[in-house]
Amino acid sequence: MISLKVLIGFLFLCLILTLSSDVTSKDHAEIQADESFPFKLRDLSPRSQSQDDWTLIFEEEFSGDSWREKWSIQDWPSDKNEELQYYTPDNVTARNGYLVLSSKSERFKGRDYTSGAVTTEDLFEFTYGKLEIRAKLPSSKGVFPALWLVNSESEDWLPEIDVMENIGQEPNNLYFVVHWRDGKGVQKRDYLTYTGEEAFHEHFHTYGMIWDEDKISWTLDGQVVFETTAFSPDVPLFLYMNTAIGGIWPGDPEPGNVNEEFLIDYVRVYQDRGEE
Repeated sequence: MISLKVLIGFLFLCLILTLSSDVTSKDHAEIQADESFPFKLRDLSPRSQSQDDWTLIFEEEFSGDSWREKWSIQDWPSDKNEELQYYTPDNVTARNGYLVLSSKSERFKGRDYTSGAVTTEDLFEFTYGKLEIRAKLPSSKGVFPALWLVNSESEDWLPEIDVMENIGQEPNNLYFVVHWRDGKGVQKRDYLTYTGEEAFHEHFHTYGMIWDEDKISWTLDGQVVFETTAFSPDVPLFLYMNTAIGGIWPGDPEPGNVNEEFLIDYVRVYQDRGEE
């Protein structure tokens, strides 16, 4: 005859196994997007393309302090597009395996807002390849998060590839853009406005790009959503990740109402094995 103690132990073990099954079957991105979950889960998902096709040439997981050796933390009042923020090192931190770019309503050196930005200028640049950045966007009106590639050789930063742009008052919209100047010096662009079924600040998403010699393809969560053959830069570009505030495009935020975080999980850059 089974004792009461043995029976209770068996029922407790069944309960633990059931709960464990529920957790492990839950989508990784859904768990990571849950703000009550305090620590980053190791990304165990497969790369979106076969390792036979691509070589990983740059990777950042934002663990420990080594990430600071790969990124230049910005410290200047932005003068692009009549933006309102001052980029400060205090607004760039790493927490629980995420890079955190904070944006705040606060008076600082003549500006009413501060924010965070990092680049790989003079540290890492590449020509052609595949880029993947997993991130969770901020959401306030007038807040402008962006992931982009920039040219270090020209004063106007062109050519430029905007891997992802968003403005807070349009939470369901993403902008994928390439900017360049033609042979006559006229500024050109090709772009897509992508509208999702839900606001992009609600969950983490993987924003990506495949940059070929004659084509650029933008990807969202591993799926191609826009391609252009209108122009493809043939010069090295560096990474730029930031949150702008206000300016010509997003317009002014609600006064005193900015307190946002742009969370970046990882950055990965690959090159085709045939182009190494």
